Amino acid sequence: MFTGIIEQQGAVEKITEYGSNRTFWIVSPLASSLKIDQSVSHNGVCLTVEEIEDSQYRVTAIDETLQKTNLGKWQTGTVVNLERCMMMNGRIDGHIVQGHVDAVALCTSLTEKQGSWEYRFSMDERFAGMIIEKGSITVNGISLTIFNVATDAFTVAIIPYTFEHTNMKFLKEGDEVNIEFDMIGKYVNRIFQLRS
Repeated sequence: MFTGIIEQQGAVEKITEYGSNRTFWIVSPLASSLKIDQSVSHNGVCLTVEEIEDSQYRVTAIDETLQKTNLGKWQTGTVVNLERCMMMNGRIDGHIVQGHVDAVALCTSLTEKQGSWEYRFSMDERFAGMIIEKGSITVNGISLTIFNVATDAFTVAIIPYTFEHTNMKFLKEGDEVNIEFDMIGKYVNRIFQLRS
C-alpha cells in the first residue's frame, strides 16, 4: 500500500528481457535504504525489489504489467517517480494507493498558470464511473485531485513542489501516464454493478 506522495526519483540504468518479462535496473538515492522483497511504487506500479547493488536496484515487470502500464515504453534514462510502501504508524498525506495501475491515460494538453501547471488527460470512456469532480486519482504514482471531469477526460493541477520533485516536469502532450482510480470508489462502483 502507498499514499501517492513521491519520495524520490530514479532513472532507468539498464533493461534486459527474459521471455515476456522485462527487468529494470533503477539508479536512485533510495537504493541504499531498500531491502530485498520490498514493494516500491514505480510511476504508480508496485514492483518487488529483487537485487540491490550500491546506488541501484533491480525489479521485474511481467507481460501483464507491460501491457497495461507505460512501463513497456521505458528506455534507458527514463525518469521514474518512486515511493516506498507506507508505514501504518503515521499520517496518510495523499490517499490509499494500491500500486495496481488500472489504465493508461494520454496527456492532451498542459498549461502553465503563472506558478502552477494544469494537465489534461484523456482516457477510455469505460472508466467514466471511476472519476468524480474533486476526487482522488494517482497519475504516475502521484496522489492528485481531479477537476473538469468529462466521460473520457479529466484535469489535474500541479503545484511547484510537485512539479520540481516528480517526473511531471518532463511530461509533454502525447505522453502516456499510469493511472489508478480511488480504491474506495472502485469498491462502491462494483457493489452497484452487482446490484443492478
